[in-house]
Amino acid sequence: MMKPLNLVNARLVDPETGTISIGGLRIENGRIAERLDKNARPDGETVDCNLKHLAPGIVDIGVKVCEPGERHKESYRSAGRAAAAGGVTTMVTRPDTTPAIDSPETLEFVTRRANQAAAVNVLPMAALTKGRAGREMTEIGFLMDAGAVAFTDCDRVVTDTKVLSRALSYARSLGALVIAHPQDPGLSAGAVATSGKFASLRGLPAVSPMAERMALDRDIALVEMTGARYHADQITCARALPALERAKQNGHDVTAGTSIHHLTLNALDVADYRTFFKLKPPLRDETDRLAVADAVRSGLIDVISSMHTPQDEESKRLPFEEAASGAVALETLLPAAMRLYHADLIDLPTLWRAMSLNPAKRLGLDSGRLAAGAPADLVLFDPDAPFLMDRTTLRSKSRNTPFDGSRMQGRVLATYVAGQRVYERS
Repeated sequence: MMKPLNLVNARLVDPETGTISIGGLRIENGRIAERLDKNARPDGETVDCNLKHLAPGIVDIGVKVCEPGERHKESYRSAGRAAAAGGVTTMVTRPDTTPAIDSPETLEFVTRRANQAAAVNVLPMAALTKGRAGREMTEIGFLMDAGAVAFTDCDRVVTDTKVLSRALSYARSLGALVIAHPQDPGLSAGAVATSGKFASLRGLPAVSPMAERMALDRDIALVEMTGARYHADQITCARALPALERAKQNGHDVTAGTSIHHLTLNALDVADYRTFFKLKPPLRDETDRLAVADAVRSGLIDVISSMHTPQDEESKRLPFEEAASGAVALETLLPAAMRLYHADLIDLPTLWRAMSLNPAKRLGLDSGRLAAGAPADLVLFDPDAPFLMDRTTLRSKSRNTPFDGSRMQGRVLATYVAGQRVYERS
């Protein structure tokens, strides 16, 4: 049995109550036993947090770990280390591996690997269709029994509406969550930038933000038809927000996320074809970025995630159109989120509602809270600590971060999973 641990003299960031208060937590048997007031002098092992911020660990939906198939880009061991250093206590992993995670056997393999190698919680998602090919749905029931927490074909949009409607209906009958990538595949095919003056000046093939809105409209219509539980992985532009708002007002079981990169960067950051800024969907205009940040603040967008996508040097050091999309973000999610806090766009409890409480709720987890009985998955951090981002120090195997060389604020000081310290800043 673990000895009780007391974390005292902390600024507690509580996303449930939307407050920050000075106090502490008592941890017993991997769970929060009670909240401590600021004058408490509890028995047992005690850690003085020196008035740094203590919050629920981040629950990150949409992490790509490249096992099986591309371990040279990211393994469960390296991703687990990066997550712990970034305050991410639960990684919800994507099935866009090689081969795709579309069978109970493959799912059991990655679950076993994750449990052996990762220092944090790992919850796998499975593919919605076999091979992510959009033609035949996977065995959703068997995959749920094997531990799949959600179903997604990631950035491969299912174009056959009959296949998708059947998959949504079947998922509805089992209570499974379906995660989709709202992007019209016809309009966005071959596009590497958002349409506008900048893309034209750079000569980059571009896509209108309407591609996102059109795909979301289609998906919401199918959700209305089937009654399925639905989550849009990345809403990145203002045009899509009214459709999302209507779906929620009409009572559909719809939630949405966005990526930390789309909240903190814009289309101009691509500058002279910097491929570390090539993402999918592409970075948007500043007006879109601010609209999406406002939607997170209001609660219209529920979840912020890293959309951690490791790519090796060879696939990024190419002409912009040919380079692979995606960026690593497990370690940079928290300091990047602090940009929103320091710019007075989103306060800390609201950030943690989107990074921890809401994703936990959507997946039916009891984490993401500081209440008694919740898992002691916690992050201790200093939102004001300045540093210069150096990608060579990242713990991921791949170092494709757009924040390389940036001045940032916000350091993780310690991460706890089930009351055990899995990272401490030296």
